Amino acid sequence: MPLPACLFARAYRCGRFKGEAAFGKDTLLKQTFYGFRVHMRVCWPGVITRLSVAPANAHEISVLPELLESTRGLAVRDRNYWSPEMREEPERSMGVALLAPYRTKKRDPAPQRSALLSRLRYRIDTVSSQLTGRYSLKRVWANDLWHLTGRLLRKVLSHTVAFLLNHRAGNPPSTALSTPLLETRTSG
Repeated sequence: MPLPACLFARAYRCGRFKGEAAFGKDTLLKQTFYGFRVHMRVCWPGVITRLSVAPANAHEISVLPELLESTRGLAVRDRNYWSPEMREEPERSMGVALLAPYRTKKRDPAPQRSALLSRLRYRIDTVSSQLTGRYSLKRVWANDLWHLTGRLLRKVLSHTVAFLLNHRAGNPPSTALSTPLLETRTSG
C-alpha cells in the first residue's frame, strides 16, 4: 500500500526523508506519488504479523525475504509478487510455498486457481483498507524514519488489540474486522 511522504506538487522541494523516499506509482489512484510503500504479512484470520516499509520504487519481490523470515507453510500473495524465480527459491531455502495468481488475468493458464487465491486475499485487502480508512495510515506525517516507524507500529498495535477484543467478544473472524469495536445494538 502506498504511503505518501508529501503532496506530489511539493515532492521536489520536500525536505522530508531525503535519500530514503522515492517516486512510485499508485495503481489504485493511477498517479505517481513520492514516499514509501508499506508491505504486510497478514495471517489468518486477519492479524498483522510483519510490516515492512520500503521506498516507493522498490519492487515487491525485493521485500519478500524480509516478510517471509521464519515462516513455514503456504503464503498467498498478490499478482505483483508473481515471479517464477521467486517461487522456487523460498520453497527451497525457507520451506514456504508461494501461491500467487498469474501475472496477467487474460493469459492465466488456471483461472479457477487464481479466483480461489483472490478470494483468500480478500482478508488482506480488508486489513489494508481498515488501516487506510479507520486508522488513517496514509496521513501519517513524520519528518524522519524514527517517528514514521513509531506511528506505524502504534497503528498496527491498535489494530491488533481491536482484533483481539473483537475475538474475545465472540465475533466471528469474518465480521470481526468489519464490525466496529464499540458498536451499540438496540433491540426494537
